[in-house]
Amino acid sequence: MILFLASRPVVPRPSRPASRPVVPHPSRPASRPGAAAPAPPRRRRSPLAPYRRLFAAPGALAFTLAAFVGRLPGSMLGVSTVLMIATVRDSYALAGAVSATGVAVTAVAGPLLGRLVDRYGQASVAVPAVVVFVAGATAMVLCVHFGAPAWALFCCAAGSSGVPSLGAMTRARWAALHRDDPAARHTATSFEQVVDEVCFMAGPALAMVLCTAVLPEAGLVTAAALLLTGTLLFAAQRRTEPPPEPHAARGRVLLTPALRVVLLTFLATGAVFGSMEVATVAAVGSHGGSTASSTVLALQAAGSCAAGLVFGALPPRGTAGGRLVAGVAAMALAVLPLLTAHSLATLAPLLFLAGMATAPTMITGMTLVHRLLPAARLNEGMTTVYTGLLIGISTGAAVGGWTVDHLAPTSAYLTPATAATLAFAIAWSGRRCLRAP
Repeated sequence: MILFLASRPVVPRPSRPASRPVVPHPSRPASRPGAAAPAPPRRRRSPLAPYRRLFAAPGALAFTLAAFVGRLPGSMLGVSTVLMIATVRDSYALAGAVSATGVAVTAVAGPLLGRLVDRYGQASVAVPAVVVFVAGATAMVLCVHFGAPAWALFCCAAGSSGVPSLGAMTRARWAALHRDDPAARHTATSFEQVVDEVCFMAGPALAMVLCTAVLPEAGLVTAAALLLTGTLLFAAQRRTEPPPEPHAARGRVLLTPALRVVLLTFLATGAVFGSMEVATVAAVGSHGGSTASSTVLALQAAGSCAAGLVFGALPPRGTAGGRLVAGVAAMALAVLPLLTAHSLATLAPLLFLAGMATAPTMITGMTLVHRLLPAARLNEGMTTVYTGLLIGISTGAAVGGWTVDHLAPTSAYLTPATAATLAFAIAWSGRRCLRAP
């Protein structure tokens, strides 16, 4: 009886008269006694399954939401400072110089804060750092409002540049939560890049609205309040905080050759981002649509977000070093068609396509940082790399502005094209270092 039931097909057939014999199909051999039943059809995997599994970890959603509140102001600070000083003091030169001073101090303070986070813990460093930042930002607002001398603004910019990197600390938490799950870490890194793109897309727009429609000081005040709130909420999530490593090996993370390659690649990639924004504003204005600049720029971020979500849902292929070289190569190729855009109708879709190369490149770069450094140096390494990206963005914006002033606006994309080519040359020349464990 058991052998007879095992030989029965598992797919129901239409009812037949009992007297009619069953004839096996000529192209399909008759089932043999004892043969295993065919396996049920596999269900299609949902593209959101990796992200659902990611947030199933206890506390993951809580620290992610808290970090988002504190990360959004990061892209508001520069725009808010420039608009506030330029509006009140009527000097874009002074505004740019003060902003550049803040970037320079951040380049020094950022990696140092990351090293302290690794050694003493995220909450122990982030909370005092954000308090110092709020004090410096408050002093900046008061100095601008009450007409303090210019040197006071530079002092305030230096004092408010020690901003805790919630993006690096969030990635460190994901790495600790999924220490033994490379696929989950890949999805987490992809998701974090999408969050970065959303912040860089929404932050400047929010700052511009606050500074122009409310008060010149409203942008910086709002950014400081959000950063303080988000950092305190993030620090309160203690159960997902990675343990500090007070006795971690000392020395500079840049002694790792492969990390130097990633840093220099991110430096050139940042120049692509900074000059691309200036070039797009100039190109949109030359096509008679200056009011659509923010919308067209959002298309580039939207392309990056879409690519990041898809990239995170798929398993990675090949080596991380090879993916980084391929990513910067795709970025360099994607920028070239922008040189031929002569209308908004062609510029908008080309920017969306160009943005699609951004997220996979950044995700792969951060994956390399995770693999190159031990957990005890992870915050320092990620902060160092992001500081290079920030310096690249500032430099690219300055060079892109010079290009727009001295060349035709339609030629403004020469700067991001050159920077993207430089990023590819750096990654290609250092590909042997990237293969090292």
